[in-house]
Amino acid sequence: MKMPSRARLVLVKACLNGARTRAEHVRVPLTPAQLARDAKEVAKAGAAAIHLHPRLPDGAETLDAKACGEAINEVRRVCRVPVGVSTASWIEKSSTRKVSSIEGWKVNPDFASVNLNEEGWRDVCKALIRRGVWVEAGLWTVADARSLVSSGILDGCVRALIEITEKRPEQAVSLANQMDEVLRRARISLPILHHGYGQTTWKVLENALALGRDIRVGLEDTLYLPDGSLARGNAQLVEAAVRMVHRRGLLTVGLDSQAKTRRGKARQGSIS
Repeated sequence: MKMPSRARLVLVKACLNGARTRAEHVRVPLTPAQLARDAKEVAKAGAAAIHLHPRLPDGAETLDAKACGEAINEVRRVCRVPVGVSTASWIEKSSTRKVSSIEGWKVNPDFASVNLNEEGWRDVCKALIRRGVWVEAGLWTVADARSLVSSGILDGCVRALIEITEKRPEQAVSLANQMDEVLRRARISLPILHHGYGQTTWKVLENALALGRDIRVGLEDTLYLPDGSLARGNAQLVEAAVRMVHRRGLLTVGLDSQAKTRRGKARQGSIS
């Protein structure tokens, strides 16, 4: 597949927890303080955006205004990286209740992901856009990619997420390519991010970088490093993704690009 033309600057997004529990990994962040700890660590490791699932005191994922506000505020207290949440159906199945929750937020996230394979996704997107929250369009299938193209919400989207749940690595990469091709042929100008789950994670990310796309990693997506060893936590996964970017001779959005800008200014200053 021909690689799209775009600036070779890669955004690495960290997905801190998702639906994971402490039974799966002892470092899964659940409380606002734990989320803030990990957010600070992944930002230092090179993540330029953070995706998290706020929790109620019993550990359940939620769109509740109080829980979301506390998690977002705590992360922002220690980290200046944009932070987003999920509106997935396993958090709240009813699109009507999703919209009601969004309308009740006291603290807005910078962005929120919406899966286009879920009932009522248009209403959820519109509710987010009305509140001034950017939409991350979650695409799980080729049909989802086509839905985004014709959705009429592109101006309210911050990026398209090609989210690969296929468990077989080769088939996962093939599906990612098919979905990406739909967006490319439609000349979608949005940034496009690819990510996988479980054992397909690193194959999907390698393929994404070959296409010139952004990537996501964290304990929500995988517990393991590229060599198959258990990761210590979110920061180590982000470090591995950043190394993957660097091996291709690319820069990451954030610390790399800021350093490049500083070096460029220094050179300009020396010439003058």
